Amino acid sequence: MDISRSDQRILHLMAQGGWIEIHRDERRKIEKALCFSRDGWLYPGFDLELFRRLKRLRAISSKEGKPYRITERGLRLVRSELDNR
Repeated sequence: MDISRSDQRILHLMAQGGWIEIHRDERRKIEKALCFSRDGWLYPGFDLELFRRLKRLRAISSKEGKPYRITERGLRLVRSELDNR
């Protein structure tokens, strides 16, 4: 399955140890999603649409209320790159 370039970037970041945190409003709806690198830096090109697309592909998941991490399926979707960018 082919995935977009933006999906690839996020999945590479997460494969290296990154995570996604979500923030909910008072009605428990997802208000915003933030993607962090393994060093704790915020990734600027991430939005709710991209989050929902990765979740729909089952490339990311959350367990026991912890931040979202890459799944085995997500690792298979990521194509390897020489410089890992």
